[in-house]
Amino acid sequence: MINFKVILNVLGILLLALSALMLFPLIADVIKNNSTWMSFAISLGITASVGITLILSTRDEMDKKLIMQDAFLLTTLSWVFVCFFGSLPFYLSDINFSFTDSIFESMSGVTTTGSTIINNVESMPHGILIWRALLQWLGGVGIIVMALSILPVLQVGGMQVFRTESSDTTEKILPRTTQIASAVIIIYLVLTFACFFSYWAFGMSFFDALIHSMTTIATGGFSSKNESLASFNINSIEYIACLFMIIGSLPILIYLEVWNGKFKKVVNDTQISTFIYLLLACSIIVIFYLWFNDIKDIEESIRLGLFNVISIITGTGYTTDNFNLWGPFPIYLLFFGMFIGGCAGSTTCGIKIFRFQILFATLKNQIQKLLHPHGVFVPHYNHKKLEDEVIASVMGFFFVFILSFIVITLLLSTTELDFVTSLSAAATSLANVGPGLGNTIGPENSFADISIAAKWILIFSMLLGRLELLTVLVIFLPAFWKN
Repeated sequence: MINFKVILNVLGILLLALSALMLFPLIADVIKNNSTWMSFAISLGITASVGITLILSTRDEMDKKLIMQDAFLLTTLSWVFVCFFGSLPFYLSDINFSFTDSIFESMSGVTTTGSTIINNVESMPHGILIWRALLQWLGGVGIIVMALSILPVLQVGGMQVFRTESSDTTEKILPRTTQIASAVIIIYLVLTFACFFSYWAFGMSFFDALIHSMTTIATGGFSSKNESLASFNINSIEYIACLFMIIGSLPILIYLEVWNGKFKKVVNDTQISTFIYLLLACSIIVIFYLWFNDIKDIEESIRLGLFNVISIITGTGYTTDNFNLWGPFPIYLLFFGMFIGGCAGSTTCGIKIFRFQILFATLKNQIQKLLHPHGVFVPHYNHKKLEDEVIASVMGFFFVFILSFIVITLLLSTTELDFVTSLSAAATSLANVGPGLGNTIGPENSFADISIAAKWILIFSMLLGRLELLTVLVIFLPAFWKN
């Protein structure tokens, strides 16, 4: 039977932590004399009160163990609760956010999608901009901890390939999550500070460096400028962003291995090498396309091609140029790049590199069997044998991803969005990228003008994509709620 009290206890702790984070934008608005500090004060009070109530009313259940259903439900509800309470500062402020827009902005932040309903970001109070960045930063930490401690146990989408002996049962989820969270937060903070000082040293103001460091490491893409990083017009900043977007896309615990001097582990990780090769290949293709077709000069081709390919594939969603004007080929390449994502155990979203590797290993194995029917061939991933359950799980994930993409596109088309907008909105929300294609939600536009129905479809799509699809969908099955 599902232990709701254990789930509510954990959610209470999470809400208490969320309320503590609200102090930072509150203080910023007080310093800047912005009236929105009141919305943060009220939101802090509401969130903290609910969190404390949940903790106190379930304190006798803290020692209980989680079952499989508990873990699935806790994972989904964590994001839903953070999204809802994270939307309160938007809704209660005097900047005219509707309830739907508040939820949309909050979900986009927590899922590190980066889509926004704000047309003029630079007119927003400092507290609101800090809160958007903090939501993405928190979402980045959350997804890493979940990917390392919960998904391998739940065997979602082939994530069990990263399972270790210390994470093979649901009974160990909470203790293991606490241990992993401590290591992840320390590494995450170090990377964020490194990114902040790099931005600051190369020309960003203290405030802009703070915002962009949090959203770069989280591969989220929220900016404090209307034109994203293009507003700064500093080439070195774009290259710094490229570096830290890649850093945020690699498995975060790999930096612990580097710190301990285990460089061979990094070099021998096929997921990392495949990801880097893919970024280089796609970047070179776009760079040569822009240069040979005289769309940009050689320097701009290198800088803009590299930046936008990395930004889209990693799911960060920063923009430095309107790639809708580059011609059909780069647009199609970037569109398909939205689905890829980075490495498992990172802040990135999308399908993830390891799943493509497993898919190709399986395909290669099938071709070998066709050529040599009596031969024995065993597919491998990262120098280890692939179990049948992992292959089946990955194949299932691909099927559900494609089916979800088709359904979301069709649902969006019922809201009177055109084909390109529906298609790209489904892709960018499900893959948690940010900008779409076309004149409505393109890289120079926001999602403000789409209908309320379309926004709610995208809100659910963002949650679905961030939590690896099956984690959310399984709770809608009647069998899930049976004892």
